Amino acid sequence: MPALNKTLLTGDFSFPPNLEAGPYPDNLPERILQFGEGNFLRAFVDWMIHELNKKGLFQGRVVVVQPLARGLVDKLNQQDGLYTLILRGYQDGQVVEKREIITSISRGINPYEDWQAVLRCAEDPQIDIVISNTTEAGIIYDPGDSLTAAPPRSFPGKLTTFLYHRYNYFQGDPDKGMLILPCELIDRNGDNLKAITLKLAGEWGLPGAFQQWLKEANIFLNTLVDRVVPGYPREEAEQLARELGYKDDLLDTGELFHLWVIEGPTHLKEKLPFHAGGLNVIWTDDMTPYRTRKVRILNGAHTATAAVAFLSGIDTVREAVEHPRIGRFMEELIYNEVIPATDLDKGMLTEFAGEVLQRFRNPYIVHRWQSILLNTTSKYKTRVLPSLLDYVARKKKVPAKLTFSLAAMASLFKDGKTNGRQFQGKRPQGEFIIEDAPEALAFWQAAWQQYKGTAESAREVAAYILGNSEVWGKELNSVPGLAKKLGVYLQEIVTGGMAAALEKVLAEGEGA
Repeated sequence: MPALNKTLLTGDFSFPPNLEAGPYPDNLPERILQFGEGNFLRAFVDWMIHELNKKGLFQGRVVVVQPLARGLVDKLNQQDGLYTLILRGYQDGQVVEKREIITSISRGINPYEDWQAVLRCAEDPQIDIVISNTTEAGIIYDPGDSLTAAPPRSFPGKLTTFLYHRYNYFQGDPDKGMLILPCELIDRNGDNLKAITLKLAGEWGLPGAFQQWLKEANIFLNTLVDRVVPGYPREEAEQLARELGYKDDLLDTGELFHLWVIEGPTHLKEKLPFHAGGLNVIWTDDMTPYRTRKVRILNGAHTATAAVAFLSGIDTVREAVEHPRIGRFMEELIYNEVIPATDLDKGMLTEFAGEVLQRFRNPYIVHRWQSILLNTTSKYKTRVLPSLLDYVARKKKVPAKLTFSLAAMASLFKDGKTNGRQFQGKRPQGEFIIEDAPEALAFWQAAWQQYKGTAESAREVAAYILGNSEVWGKELNSVPGLAKKLGVYLQEIVTGGMAAALEKVLAEGEGA
């Protein structure tokens, strides 16, 4: 079976009629530098750029930089930047499936093998947009980062070095700044990224004139992305290859729904004219309400339910929503705890929650809990913890489901071993591997060392978990009743198993 690449696309291969396979855009210049080559960006931003190019509205391509040493860039280059995207779901009550070969990526760079290739992109005046998705763990300040490293360790370190190279190459030209749109799901992602780059520039002793240029010539925008992207469809891959007639190791899947909220001046619309291409992109002067509802309800439900479902032997989001107990857990968590804790219009939140649950039931989306559990510790901090703390502040009691979700997440890491980045654990269905930051894995291992099999020691584990302000951003043992409740749930999960513990928490009601 032939592999997908430029030769296949431009030759006389007969593509199936239900696949859109357009020309290869050899003539389009590179205009975007993208940090991140994963499923999400390829099914979201790169798809949008492809749509604009088809309509002649952008006329540019994307250079992809792999943010970690291990990634997909080699495969991407073997396929000449091409991959198949399948979008599926309900539209106006009808089942819709769209299959298309995406041609917006020109090439990929592994900065750990060729950092100079990234810096050469800084010398290209036509590349004036940066897009990123390095996960919540990507926009971080790394005090050990270095300008002279090839490459710097962190994404902000790489970006600062890239921008300094551009500044020097164009001799501080104020017209050569970049438009920077991070897609990482942290609050005020653009503001945070800008602050870290400025901090690094100062610590590295870079010239004041560069720091001024960094601040004034570059535009860092806060954005919010929304599309469920399960990624590579493992179960269907062979069947899809037979239907397509070619092999595609970068096959990607997503739902039809998409939303990108960008906080910034509307004149920038013309640089990225998504509106003209009929795409669901909102430019606004305040993205806060959009972010809060999405992060707390959609992402929050994912993160809060992931360990509960996974330790119950449920592997996908759809199975969980349709499961009598786990589906009820998720709905009660959203409607009885997250929405009451959130200071936005309740009608708007309730309507959004209904849409989210409908999207979760999409029969064409196989979204695995194991992939949602990637970097679950930092995800809990940004997606779930704010709802828990706001609930306590408003209701003066501890929310049962949100606290139980923390206990379930902790229980994932109880028995197993780590190699620093991966954790190999056990559930009744067998062994599993999940990835998290090395410091997060070390934190969970240290927490469980307090456990001696007793309810009292479970409370000590809870106190250890809640006491780590580096993990949570604040010390949480001061939250009335939280340590006690978390300890009870930990002991119930460990001694009675997830199913019995879940039955108990469902019988409890809203909070305690």
